[in-house]
Amino acid sequence: MNAAERHRLVLTVLAERNRASVAELAKVTGTSEMTVRRDLEQLESQGALRRVHGGAVSALLSGVEPPYAVRALAGAETKARLAAAVVELLRDGETVALDTGTTAVAVAAAMAERQLTVTPLSLHAATRLGACDGIQLLMPGGQVRRGELSFHGALTVRTFEELRYDTFILSCCGVDATTGATAYDLDDVQVKRAAVRAARRTLLVATADKLGHVTFGRICPPDQISLLITDAPRTAAPVRELLAAGVEVTTIS
Repeated sequence: MNAAERHRLVLTVLAERNRASVAELAKVTGTSEMTVRRDLEQLESQGALRRVHGGAVSALLSGVEPPYAVRALAGAETKARLAAAVVELLRDGETVALDTGTTAVAVAAAMAERQLTVTPLSLHAATRLGACDGIQLLMPGGQVRRGELSFHGALTVRTFEELRYDTFILSCCGVDATTGATAYDLDDVQVKRAAVRAARRTLLVATADKLGHVTFGRICPPDQISLLITDAPRTAAPVRELLAAGVEVTTIS
């Protein structure tokens, strides 16, 4: 079991129990207590947990977005499949605005062989895209949010007031048939809204756990979502509700 797998397992245990001892985590991960302590130290530095005497407790709150480093450990295979499905919808030569978040980074990786002009809204995605020969990077201005490395502020919003895009690939924190797409961070919400306005179409890519979930800041109503790409089955209640609201949905198997 490598470090990333151990970290995922530790966070899964804490999500279920809220608290676990070093000895318990060593048994679950099949490694030494010394290794577990090093893992806990690293995860604490990322804001994923809080170390206490003899173990750790979860630091995640239900109303707060988990840190980027924590989200990056979850569902990598699903995000890669969603990313491939999204990139298949793009034509070479398109201008694309690419949202923040771990799913958007997976989309950036899936663009490796394409010919596109892309404005990434995070440095995480920009780093991936910078290594792709066929990608022309057009960076926004603005401030950079710590950890998330997302652009925000008046300069970022102004980018979308001055330019027009063929496609905005939106990655939200929640979406439902009544509210539409939502996110936790209000600075991010302002940028996402501007990108929706600047794009001919908005492709929303969302893992199944985001469907039916509503967070603090509203990005756009359902009628501004051109297409939702998700791994949730079409029979799932949130998908049926979105379809009934007029949202076109593509599901991956």
